[in-house]
Amino acid sequence: MEAYEKSFLVASGAVLVAFLLALAYSVFAMGISMPGRMEMIACTADQKLRKVLRVTPPFDNPGVHETAPGKFDVVVIGQTWSFAPDNIELPVGAEVTFRATSSDVIHGFMIVGTNVNMMLVPGEVSSETYKFSRPGEYLLLCHEYCGRLHHTMSGKVVVK
Repeated sequence: MEAYEKSFLVASGAVLVAFLLALAYSVFAMGISMPGRMEMIACTADQKLRKVLRVTPPFDNPGVHETAPGKFDVVVIGQTWSFAPDNIELPVGAEVTFRATSSDVIHGFMIVGTNVNMMLVPGEVSSETYKFSRPGEYLLLCHEYCGRLHHTMSGKVVVK
């Protein structure tokens, strides 16, 4: 019985080491990390977030902005039951940084067919970079239930 217990302990230790190595590889070699509170939008209790966003850069001018040749920032505001803007046009091969927030409740921001998937929390700025290597029309969806007309909250990303 003692040999059986030792082999079980060795196997358990090997599995633990394998999981730790996989975690280290994903963090250091692949650069995968958990999202954090990188940027917040300052808003006092007596202010409405929607009004604050209208005067807070870059959310005072949502849309597509070219920052360098082949690099774009796309500023998006999720609001009850729509995205602003809801139609985003980009060139093929563009490296795009999406910067998004919500003006009212928690929304999702998912571009179908890509790895872009963010939570839009009121007052927090979510950011994700993606390179569109294929032309096409990509569906933009809210994946967090946000109210009665949640199913109508969509948009599209057109890559030409």
